[in-house]
Amino acid sequence: MTNQELAEIFNLLADALEFKAENPFKIQAYRKASRIIKDFSFDLKEFCKEKPLTAIPGIGEGIAKKIKEYIETGKISKFDEETKDIPKGIFEMMKIPYLGPKTLKRAYEKLGVDSLDQLKKVMDDGSLALLQGMGAKKIERMKETIQLFETSEIGKKRFVIGDVYPVIEEIISRLNEVTRNVTPCGSYRRMKETVGDIDLLAISDKGEEVTGFFIKLPFVRNVISVGSTKATVILKTHGIQVDLRVVKADSFGACLQYFTGSKAHNIKLRTIAKVKGLKISEYGVFRGKKKVAGSTEKEVYKSIGLDYIPPEMREDNGEIKLAMEHRLPRIVEYKDFLGDLHIHSKYSDGAESIVELAKTAKAMGFKYIAICDHSKSVTYAGGLTEDMLLKKNEEIDTINEEIKGISVLKGAEVDILSNGELDYKDSILETLDIVIAAIHQGFRKNVTERFLQAMENPFVNILAHPTGRLISKRKGYDVNLEKVFEKAKDEGIILEINSYFDRLDLDDTNVRRAKSFNLLFSIGTDAHNVGMLKYWRLGVGIARRAWLTKENVINCYPLPKLKKLLRGEK
Repeated sequence: MTNQELAEIFNLLADALEFKAENPFKIQAYRKASRIIKDFSFDLKEFCKEKPLTAIPGIGEGIAKKIKEYIETGKISKFDEETKDIPKGIFEMMKIPYLGPKTLKRAYEKLGVDSLDQLKKVMDDGSLALLQGMGAKKIERMKETIQLFETSEIGKKRFVIGDVYPVIEEIISRLNEVTRNVTPCGSYRRMKETVGDIDLLAISDKGEEVTGFFIKLPFVRNVISVGSTKATVILKTHGIQVDLRVVKADSFGACLQYFTGSKAHNIKLRTIAKVKGLKISEYGVFRGKKKVAGSTEKEVYKSIGLDYIPPEMREDNGEIKLAMEHRLPRIVEYKDFLGDLHIHSKYSDGAESIVELAKTAKAMGFKYIAICDHSKSVTYAGGLTEDMLLKKNEEIDTINEEIKGISVLKGAEVDILSNGELDYKDSILETLDIVIAAIHQGFRKNVTERFLQAMENPFVNILAHPTGRLISKRKGYDVNLEKVFEKAKDEGIILEINSYFDRLDLDDTNVRRAKSFNLLFSIGTDAHNVGMLKYWRLGVGIARRAWLTKENVINCYPLPKLKKLLRGEK
């Protein structure tokens, strides 16, 4: 059993209840449990031997009982009961944005639709249009959404990087017990937002021992092949393929560079090498039969006259020319990151108290965090009234006096209302250290104009998740980003790189566009529990893919400089 498996079961249970139009609070409870379990840092099976499951913030008696049942029996009777009469195809369709449970329920009950192929058929033959609430506009939108899903990377069985990030990092940690320098390759190492198969590379003189250990890890569902230098497995939770290669130290750098890619980047390197009378392969750089480089990536690049290029930049977007001319920008490093500027606490819809968040962040090495709970209009997420916000501010003052080594900033994720005004009055906003303006409702209602108006408020510091997309679920807002970037430049507004794994918003392409306006960026995990704090690395990965320097990212500023910036001081 893994945490990921259990998280998926609770998520599917929520899907089943939503399809049956059950109590929305129950549905929300299962979704929340799924998120908490997925991000929980310890193995639940081992944890419950030492402590009660209710010791996990956000896990109540009912959920704890179901987790215990699964640990002891390998199943949850409630899950079996609620899903037994729902066709598997319904769950598959519910992964597609805009195909809501109510729509699918009507199509299933009235027309017998239990698969995507059948849904397409009833859309095309006109029978779906005969159902109540199924107008031509709605059906056309459904067709567009299905087409987008099927042609997207998600529809092609790629995986959101943050969705597989926890299990891959755990596998790497386990492998480091028996070998050294275990490093991911491919699009995962380049921090692309979606990944296909995962390649891992390790140094060892005892290949069979390493591959044998690898195939016995608890995450493995099937072993495809195993040998002394390579093993291939399929993981339980995602069905993702992971290849482990074990190499000698003198070839590690060449192999790492070769399997990291990208393909276009590597083709250009091989062309440059050929002109110089060299050949690059996964085994090294050769002049004839003589090996001239291979133990490190820096060696490989140096051998053909280039400066080392960080993996996130290797997309053949001009980085090779700059490396040849020794003009590569010094992009932000993971070690430059000092604190998370978008976290939710128990005050709204988070699972932990501010004290718990502060202590965890301190243990992770953060110097500061910003607690930015939802504002009052976001009732479905426990948005704070003015009185509750002021109470939270007082608690933060007390925490800052009691906990040394980390500072907690008073913040809020303040909704931009349909008329462009903010959810709190200025007299409330001025009590905060950091104000993040966000849109959570009315995605297609004058979004650009609402953003532009909100940015004129002198207390707004940051614009949250500016495109509003969810990678696996929706395209995002109807928004003119060029106008938003121009206004942000005029008003001194910082743009968020939201590193919650299903948002990654702004993405690297839009960050590069925004960078051309000389804007600053803030990285926030949008964490709703302590387990989600680890996703800060995905945000830094986006910043590195967009070639940002640490001067471009305000999370790299020491606290005095950060506070000065947020106050609008020069």
